Amino acid sequence: MAFLTIWEIIDMIIISLAVGYIFKDMFPKAMRHSYEDYFEEYKSAKQFINWNDFKFAILIVGPAIILHELGHKIVALGFGLYATFNAAYFWLLIGVALKAFGSPILFFVPAYVAHSATAFPWQSSLIAFAGPFVNLVLWLGSWLILKKAKKLSHTAITALSFTKRINMFLFLFNMIPIPPFDGGQVLMGLIRTFF
Repeated sequence: MAFLTIWEIIDMIIISLAVGYIFKDMFPKAMRHSYEDYFEEYKSAKQFINWNDFKFAILIVGPAIILHELGHKIVALGFGLYATFNAAYFWLLIGVALKAFGSPILFFVPAYVAHSATAFPWQSSLIAFAGPFVNLVLWLGSWLILKKAKKLSHTAITALSFTKRINMFLFLFNMIPIPPFDGGQVLMGLIRTFF
């Protein structure tokens, strides 16, 4: 069995495109640092979508979400369980619609990993924790690079800063200890294991 099926890869592409659209306006002002950038912003304001901002959003937010879900899948597969990566199409559509209508609040679930129900409670806890753990590693890794690296370009600093922020948010948000968040699943698995 292949680690990723063609359908999972298609789901990853669709998720990346959707989050690129949803978060495309999050980065532009931080990216501008020269007169030429402001000129480009003026030109792109006449376009339906600023492709540079769209690509930047895909490169920052896409990996944070996809690697989070792959963390769940890898741990589930490590326990010998059947696991699949899935786009949450209904929730992605809600996120895209909220963005299209200019909602100040964006809430959506871009993806999930389904695994066989034969996991022991402690295994379910570890599977649930694996996704936020990936975000924790990305958060601390980008923070460490920003702190230790001597020479970074403006674009690299911006990318690492946003990588740090988005992964910090995803880690903290997903570790809320109430179902259906990952933190709630971790807590329930631990309770069932020890009690």
